[in-house]
Amino acid sequence: MVQRPFFAPYRSLPARLRALSTTSTAWFLGRWLLLAALVGALAGTASAGFLVSLEWVTRWREAHPWALALLPAGGLLVGLAYHRFGNRVVKGNNLVLDEIHAPSETIPLRLVPLVLGGTLVTHLFGGSAGREGTAVQMGAALADQLARWLPRRERRLLLIAGMSAGFAAVFGTPLAGAVFGLEVFLLGSVRYDAILPSFLAAVVADAVTRAWGVGHTPYPALGALPLTATGLGCTLLAGALFGLAARFFATLTHGISRVFSRLKYPPLRPVVGGVLVAAAMGALGTMRYAGLGVPVIVEAFQHPLGAQDFALKLVLTALTLGAGFKGGEVTPLFFIGAALGSALAGVLPLPVALLAAMGFVGVFAGAANTPLACLLMGLELFGARAGVYLGLSCVMAYLFSGHTGIYASQMVGFAKNPLQGRQQGRRLGELGKAAPRP
Repeated sequence: MVQRPFFAPYRSLPARLRALSTTSTAWFLGRWLLLAALVGALAGTASAGFLVSLEWVTRWREAHPWALALLPAGGLLVGLAYHRFGNRVVKGNNLVLDEIHAPSETIPLRLVPLVLGGTLVTHLFGGSAGREGTAVQMGAALADQLARWLPRRERRLLLIAGMSAGFAAVFGTPLAGAVFGLEVFLLGSVRYDAILPSFLAAVVADAVTRAWGVGHTPYPALGALPLTATGLGCTLLAGALFGLAARFFATLTHGISRVFSRLKYPPLRPVVGGVLVAAAMGALGTMRYAGLGVPVIVEAFQHPLGAQDFALKLVLTALTLGAGFKGGEVTPLFFIGAALGSALAGVLPLPVALLAAMGFVGVFAGAANTPLACLLMGLELFGARAGVYLGLSCVMAYLFSGHTGIYASQMVGFAKNPLQGRQQGRRLGELGKAAPRP
């Protein structure tokens, strides 16, 4: 009888491991093809309904300017709804980020009607707010309902996919949406284990939203611009200014939130905020800064705007959101950035449309600490010809915004410079003493 060497049974071990790896990859791919498609369909459908409703309330408000006087009453409705039914979900985007960092409980499904209704009320009566927060929260909450069929360790992937889907659907930018979900929760780092779920969910969500017949605001395609020392120098300067504007916006919003938190009865906070916002807009005699402000964003690409446009939108949005109204920060940040870039066209030798586009993505990059997602958004919205300028603007804004941001639960993965290395592993809210908005 011929005996086999002792190690013979183990000769095929590498082949077995490769086969096991291939099988597990195929299983992961197949499972997430189905899950991401479902997340994308849910987020895309919810976002389509939200965008249609938002367009309706915006048209109604524009046709009835007197509705601004009812903003305090709208604030009371929002405050009471969250006080009565939304104690756990009042943190909004920060709740989603906290669940990604340290998963504990499934996000309650009631977050969807609460944030949807709160955002629509805010816009109906003229509050200065956006829409991204609503879509991202709805996407994450809907996705999280599927977590019961997943291993616990993969719940983070589901939440990230939901955020990506919501972002992609509401702006029509699937690439930016996918990377936003991967980049937003950990400053200076990208979560590559979620790359497949994020991309699949973002693409499906965008396609589903468009299949429902819901469109997005078209922006001008930027022409090719030669790279010159003057152009690059102006871009670096403008990017730094965009980062400082983002930093000021985040700091002001969190500061206002802390001031309003002194009102011990939470439903009164948006009431007082509504009085202040309505009084300010009434004194200005214009509704130019109410709601999303998309017409002004489009105008910023056509001719230089005055510096007051970005400054007033910044203050009114910080007051609206800091007081507890619901919505998002991103579209107002588009307004602030585009208006600031447009105003800089009066002093910098660059085309007004290019500066507006740089500000559009740059201020957002600094405030959300997502430079890669913002660069991709710029390429999707404005074309690739000015990609270098858009990219430099995002990078400079990201660096100059420091360790601040609109999301207090965002964690520092890698410091923006070596001098801030001790801040790694801490949340932005801990660094800036900024509690999540009530």
